Amino acid sequence: MILSMTVLEGLEAGTIDLVFRRWAKQNVRPGDTLNLSAGVIAVDSVEIVDPAAITDAEAVRSGADSANAVRGTLRGAPDAPDAPVYRIRLRHLGPDPRHALSADAELSESDVAGIGKRLSKMDKRGPWTHETLRLIADNAGRRAQELAEILGREKDPLKVDIRKLKNLGLTLSLEVGYRISPRGAAYLRAISEDPGRTR
Repeated sequence: MILSMTVLEGLEAGTIDLVFRRWAKQNVRPGDTLNLSAGVIAVDSVEIVDPAAITDAEAVRSGADSANAVRGTLRGAPDAPDAPVYRIRLRHLGPDPRHALSADAELSESDVAGIGKRLSKMDKRGPWTHETLRLIADNAGRRAQELAEILGREKDPLKVDIRKLKNLGLTLSLEVGYRISPRGAAYLRAISEDPGRTR
């Protein structure tokens, strides 16, 4: 689920705890957690609501000025304009632990070997990790679709794979596209300086 910076900042500050979405298919469920740029977000409840029943008070809790403003954003997909509207209650749990990991660029030989081992496991169905890391390092801010075209891959599977790299602290998500993290850059430097390491 994509959340705007306004909503993310409001969740962190405690001024926002609701979002509304028109979905053909429910994308989150109660009990889910989302690792996002503003931290770890818990999904506390998900309910189908009548858009006409959304109140101004609920709108304010979602970061909007009024219920009409919320309803104006609930367009839905072109092929599902009448899809259900969901009211999702969210809660900020704390900072994303991947932030501290991604900022750690002081890598020991053991750290580099450990990262290489994790990437090798990801490469068992075919090598992609190092090529993708280097592409992101050289193309900060490129959209997933553009990266997929360069790599000759489908966009959605690539986005899943980049999320795996992010979970290791090697990449960062931007408002648009991705960039290599300090940890990822340190890893690429380490393997380029030692030809004997896994590529």
